[in-house]
Amino acid sequence: MRRARGERGAAVVDFVLVSTLVVPLFLGILQVGLFLYVRNTVTAAASEGAHYAAVLNREPADGEARTRELISGVVRDQLIDSVSAEATDVDGQPGVEVTVDAHMPPLGLWGPGISFSVQGHAVKETGE
Repeated sequence: MRRARGERGAAVVDFVLVSTLVVPLFLGILQVGLFLYVRNTVTAAASEGAHYAAVLNREPADGEARTRELISGVVRDQLIDSVSAEATDVDGQPGVEVTVDAHMPPLGLWGPGISFSVQGHAVKETGE
């Protein structure tokens, strides 16, 4: 069977129309995955930094330095706005809280973006 002459080139039009829907959808899913990766990595680093600072004879500044060290090897430094650690109470017990403020650009890893903050907590060892 032969196609009618009026359908010649229809595949090109179909490809363009479908591509305009599929490519942004794919890029959006990729961006959500990238955001979740950065957020989870920063959360894990904050938690690890809090646990590091909670060890006997360590200060919150040690946890802050450990958190920065963990983040710097994985996430671009430009995405991290600040890292802070302080002594706090965790359910009535002495503890450490590490807070990381960061932002995630809407397109890949560049440009301005949304800000988010994560915290890591740990109960301080007392040596008793």
